[in-house]
Amino acid sequence: MKRFLLVFELLLSMRQHEIRAARTWINTMYPEKTLVHRLRLFFTWSFKTIWETIPNSNNRVQFKDPVSKTPVWLKDKNPLENHPWGNSSNFKFPERADVVVIGAGFSGAGAAYHWSKYGKKKMVVLEMNEAASGSGGRNAGVVTMGRYYYYVYNTVLKNLKKSRPDLSKKEKITTAHAFARPYVIAGIKSNKMIEQTIRNEGIECDYVKKGWVWTTSEEDKNKPFKAQQMGEEMGFTDWISISKEEAMEKAGIITSNNAGYSRGTANWHPAKWIWGLFQVALKSPDVALYTRTKVNSVKDIGNHYEIHTNRGLITARYVINATESHTPSLFKEFHDILKAGQTQAAFGNSHGGKMQQGIAISTPRMFFNRTKNGILLGSDMSVVPDKEAGKNQPSRFITKYVAAFLKPYFSIKGINITNEWSGTVGMTPDEFPLIGLQDNKRLYIVGGMAGSGSGVSFLASQFIVFKILNIDGPDYYPEKYFSPQRFFKGSRNC
Repeated sequence: MKRFLLVFELLLSMRQHEIRAARTWINTMYPEKTLVHRLRLFFTWSFKTIWETIPNSNNRVQFKDPVSKTPVWLKDKNPLENHPWGNSSNFKFPERADVVVIGAGFSGAGAAYHWSKYGKKKMVVLEMNEAASGSGGRNAGVVTMGRYYYYVYNTVLKNLKKSRPDLSKKEKITTAHAFARPYVIAGIKSNKMIEQTIRNEGIECDYVKKGWVWTTSEEDKNKPFKAQQMGEEMGFTDWISISKEEAMEKAGIITSNNAGYSRGTANWHPAKWIWGLFQVALKSPDVALYTRTKVNSVKDIGNHYEIHTNRGLITARYVINATESHTPSLFKEFHDILKAGQTQAAFGNSHGGKMQQGIAISTPRMFFNRTKNGILLGSDMSVVPDKEAGKNQPSRFITKYVAAFLKPYFSIKGINITNEWSGTVGMTPDEFPLIGLQDNKRLYIVGGMAGSGSGVSFLASQFIVFKILNIDGPDYYPEKYFSPQRFFKGSRNC
């Protein structure tokens, strides 16, 4: 009877997003199966999950009453809250700037920091909520190396089969390699820049580099070896294959197969990184930040742009769009180009079991992180409508499902969930970022990071700053691959 009541409660609590997440699960876990076979496998999984997996862990997973929807990273005091009006009301909203940045997350903070080092004119950063309040403060706390070569290659190749049927098999393979190389090179460079900046600026953001362990399913058990082999053939050695014993030693995860391991990935406090970058940037008289300032529209008026906000009008020569999944709300032409992918996380107090501190851990459908004297866990990456970008709408069902695996994976006997939240990232049809000119004039974009923004956007924002200032530098983001124009005017790129 107890089990029946729990199952009834689970089913009763399901909402629209659980249906979206179910669709995502079916498409990603059973991609090569027929529709009938997919549904049969999914219903078998669903029954086992609802009747066995979650109920069996019910006494080990507790929820604080009430559970806070504040991301665990944003529980810490924000030194830039309501900036600049939080410290004084004698600030006048500016009427003009040389550059306006929309968004104060990873990319906006990066642009402000780099401008403070190289710019000589005025940059104004506008944020509709607080700095780091979006995906920058709602993630797993991992400084990723971007995507590893094997992953990028296969993602592009899969997309080419749909978008470029005119290419031969050999041409598709060559194109996929051509796309993957600059992406991975930029990710590695950005990661090194982040580490160096933290050290040089003394930014306190709990940075620890112990790597990232990712396990595989039985069907993909050879994937780590293939990823290492292809990476080494192309000159990239960060991602390697490790044994299940090494996975236990490094991450404390119990797995039956070999795992992948990124040696260069780190853990950190993402919000403190963003706040720290702004604190450095705001020492420059050429950088200003205005939070709680919502941009309603951007209009091209020839030599300048008019940025209409809830605080008034500001004109600028250049604009950097760093709004990620919110982009379609400002620029309707990105409706089908930059979709909002919702993921979610939860945090709870726990003894930690065998899970190791300071290392990123993931399985095919979940991620874990032992941090801040507790356990962070999460899952999902489902597309939501444009209007739901940034909404905080976590699924209790997903939290319970992921938490049920703490014992079999890490021998964790119990957890008390205190925080539960969701966030959205920008996802393009080819899963490649949008970095470059948005309008072929002076409006730039940094977006479409698909969950890899923490380790990619820092270099990308410097790249855009250099473009505006006409500073020569390596072309880390070739227009052919990263420009948003690849999705317009019948482009033949990926």
